[in-house]
Amino acid sequence: MVKQCPACGQAIPAYKNPTPTVDIIIILGNGVVLIKRKNPPLAWALPGGFVDYGESLEQAAVREALEETGLAIKLYRQFHTYSDPDRDPRQHTVSTVFLATATGSPVAGDDADEVAIFSEEALPPLAFDHARILADYFAAQRTAA
Repeated sequence: MVKQCPACGQAIPAYKNPTPTVDIIIILGNGVVLIKRKNPPLAWALPGGFVDYGESLEQAAVREALEETGLAIKLYRQFHTYSDPDRDPRQHTVSTVFLATATGSPVAGDDADEVAIFSEEALPPLAFDHARILADYFAAQRTAA
């Protein structure tokens, strides 16, 4: 694809790039906070979403968590980046996953229909690659213990 430079009119290449996203593993009590999505794909998922223009990954994670769960979170570590081109059926995304803690009770908001806390043993079927993300997280927890 080619676009024109608005200043000089020369042809410049336009690239189709992956979209940055964030997902947040919020540890609350003895489990992790998950949201049930209002929008397709309709399934349980980690809180998260697209990074807005001018926003850092950390700012996006805090904003998305608050919008979807009502929780003011404290990020304590960047966990991993997931970049499989097929991880999201809507488009190619690259997700940075953060670990966070929170206090209080989650309340569904924005594009979350429900919110709940799940233990590793009681996880529901998950959207996207979130089952893999949580499997990686719980495996890392067992290794660290």
